[in-house]
Amino acid sequence: MTPDSPRPRADDAEEEPCIVPGCGAPSVRHLSLAEARKAFDRLPDKGRRAPLCRDHYREWKKSTKEARKLNRLGW
Repeated sequence: MTPDSPRPRADDAEEEPCIVPGCGAPSVRHLSLAEARKAFDRLPDKGRRAPLCRDHYREWKKSTKEARKLNRLGW
């Protein structure tokens, strides 16, 4: 790889499926596995990151909204 050549982007790679059991939709966001477990109980132990599809990311945001708000107020 030369200094002038572009680095391969993650967007160019094949998209990972959503980690939530029974979903399999293409992922749009990656969270830490610990963060994802706050909203979804039965996630497989597969790496450190949890790819989530759009619908499950929105579900995570809604279920952790209050805790994230209180965490920001503690600054």
